Amino acid sequence: MDRLWQKMYESGVPGDIAYPEGMVVTDILERAAARFPNNPATIFPAALGSRLLAGRLTYRDLDTAANRFANALIQLGVQKGDRVALLFPNSPQFVIAYFGALKAGAVVIAFNPVYTDHEIERQLNDCGAETVITMTKWYPAIKKVQANTRVTRVIATNIKDYFHPLASLLFTLAKEEKEGFRVQLDPKDYSFKLMLQRSSDAKPNVKISPDDIALLQYTGGTTGVPKGAVLTHRNLVANCLQCVAWFTGAQDGKEVTLCIIPFFHMYGMMVAMLLTIAKAGAMILFPRFEIAQAFMAIDAYKPTIFPGVPALYIGFINNPDVHKHDLRSIKACLSGAAPLPQEVQTGFEMLTQGRLVEGYGMTESSPLTHANPLHGERRAGSIGVPVPSTDARIVDPENPDTVMPSGAVGELAIKGPQVFQGYWNRPEESVNTLRNGWLITGDIARMDDDGFFYIVERKKDMIIIGGYKVFPRDIEEELFKHPKIQEATVIGVPHPKMGEVPKAFVVLKTGAKATEQELIDYMAQNVADYKVPRQIEFREALPKTLIGKVLKRQLVEEEKAKAKA
Repeated sequence: MDRLWQKMYESGVPGDIAYPEGMVVTDILERAAARFPNNPATIFPAALGSRLLAGRLTYRDLDTAANRFANALIQLGVQKGDRVALLFPNSPQFVIAYFGALKAGAVVIAFNPVYTDHEIERQLNDCGAETVITMTKWYPAIKKVQANTRVTRVIATNIKDYFHPLASLLFTLAKEEKEGFRVQLDPKDYSFKLMLQRSSDAKPNVKISPDDIALLQYTGGTTGVPKGAVLTHRNLVANCLQCVAWFTGAQDGKEVTLCIIPFFHMYGMMVAMLLTIAKAGAMILFPRFEIAQAFMAIDAYKPTIFPGVPALYIGFINNPDVHKHDLRSIKACLSGAAPLPQEVQTGFEMLTQGRLVEGYGMTESSPLTHANPLHGERRAGSIGVPVPSTDARIVDPENPDTVMPSGAVGELAIKGPQVFQGYWNRPEESVNTLRNGWLITGDIARMDDDGFFYIVERKKDMIIIGGYKVFPRDIEEELFKHPKIQEATVIGVPHPKMGEVPKAFVVLKTGAKATEQELIDYMAQNVADYKVPRQIEFREALPKTLIGKVLKRQLVEEEKAKAKA
């Protein structure tokens, strides 16, 4: 098809990526280690009062540790194609376990550490993992559900093992027990630290091909039912190379990435971890987000790349201490997972003097498919243009085989080497989502005459008001323009005459005061009458996923529960 959007690419961005023959995900780390063995790969800071102490691993250290861990897994009986579950926050151990498992030929499943016991058990049973690697803090949760799963091997690591030695000592004395990291392992289970010490650092002799499965990444997908997206080494390597091509100003061996978004999320795994390693950059790792520590890390390590989500950037913009810190080292930021309001983009760029652009992707596409050029033309409200080797089109939501003309609103469909292979053990849902190689996203979008795409709304979030189809983002964008509003989201709630009406949930800026009627009057002046929220609920915070995406579904369920009460 005609990729008219390629004329909008920055100089140096190719129309297609060249996929190196036979390349797999582990080659990304091995190539970085071969080229920049002494460069810092991970910086793991811990705050001691007003200063940071950081444990560090070079690329040689990281690759050697991954080899050791792979050999240890093989010695335990892990075979090619076995599923290995990782339950970690961002940490050196996550990176070591991730690459170690892949070097052993295993399939990685990255779990969200805030999962409940029930969610952990359900996902372990769905993927069929027999090996779990986790932090000691989550070890009791694994042991609680283990008997109900196929898990036969549990490997645990303490977060302090990769701290700076002094920080590790102080953590042992002051925080280890209080924060739940001090546990006694069952004699049948394994210490991550001891496994590395006793293993060989030779590269494992396991044949891995680009079309082998690398990852089962769980997602709600287009239906909200958790399921594992099957991603091959080829999918992940292709998307990594697409990201490398897009970050035109990034220099090999010189970038420093602020890794706040979690690696267990596909966006964090790709744009924070794999992209940084592909460029042999340094990753500043945050197990949890604390803005005071983030400011200290910015002061100390001068990050140049900061992938994030709008909620993160909002947190920086509105923090009263932000002007005490110099954020101007940050030169490139790609925002994903949620729409990026224009006010947030402008405000963060004023702080950093760098570029913050919106992108788009899905777990099912490894994830990146679209982005605004980092240094070229970008368009307000747009997710940008398809990245190299990617095709995209707008199709009829009722018949995805029918392509809509430029400017028409329909469902976004994507095709490219990063698109997944289907859902694990769910052939019917795979067929519904993948049609002739096209990923049917479930997002309502449009494309302009230059190939820039605009997400109008998730198909399932559309509000139908007396026959009018209303997209919450239209209302949210206006709410964000109000000077007292920090965050806002909109859902549809039942109405006896109209079917549904919009309800807004609003977080005010610190110190700001507003009434419901004040905001309703403001909206009445700026949007069509039927789009004006009939109710506005003030909140201290909006419910969010760990990566910062607003949980609209939770708000909908809360409203349903109120209606039944």
